[in-house]
Amino acid sequence: MSFPKRWLLAAATLLLSCAASAQMTVSGVKFEDAAEVRGTKLQLNGAGTRYKAIFKVYVAGLYLPRKAGSTEEVLAMVGPKRLNITMLREIDSAELGKLFSRGIEDNMEKAAFSKLIPGVMRMSQVFSDHKKLNTGDTFSLEWVPGTGTVLTVKGAVQGEPFKEPEFFNALLRIWLGPNPADWKLKEALLGKAG
Repeated sequence: MSFPKRWLLAAATLLLSCAASAQMTVSGVKFEDAAEVRGTKLQLNGAGTRYKAIFKVYVAGLYLPRKAGSTEEVLAMVGPKRLNITMLREIDSAELGKLFSRGIEDNMEKAAFSKLIPGVMRMSQVFSDHKKLNTGDTFSLEWVPGTGTVLTVKGAVQGEPFKEPEFFNALLRIWLGPNPADWKLKEALLGKAG
């Protein structure tokens, strides 16, 4: 085999091995470039770190059927979606549930929020039941068309799915809405910053 052909073969092999194990690392947490929800392949849209003052609280990664650069695109997109969160510090789960409830309320009209109160209360209760989340613990929020929003904490699905179609988008607005939990994290989830 001539030198140029060997070089091309080596380069092609390297590219294929990199593509097969593509991932992003954020604050020491690895996010795979792709995920699967009920047989549908999703791609990592973006990932970033949630800061509270100077402290890193958690990292989050948003998986979608295709890339989206705005909140409107993400919310309007049909098909499964997933938000993965990994804790970077210990936190009282009940407090996290309350912060999520407030995050939903801060990013919705009052009339729309009032329709979601039963789901918000149930989600807060799920987090309260866990007492605390430790560094490295994970949870995910998945939108599964025809099923609802599935909440998984530490690898275990938490009760029945939340059936309201608008519930998942209400949750996403915590991070992507007009008053996000963290502006830099919003940009990162929308693939605009790292």
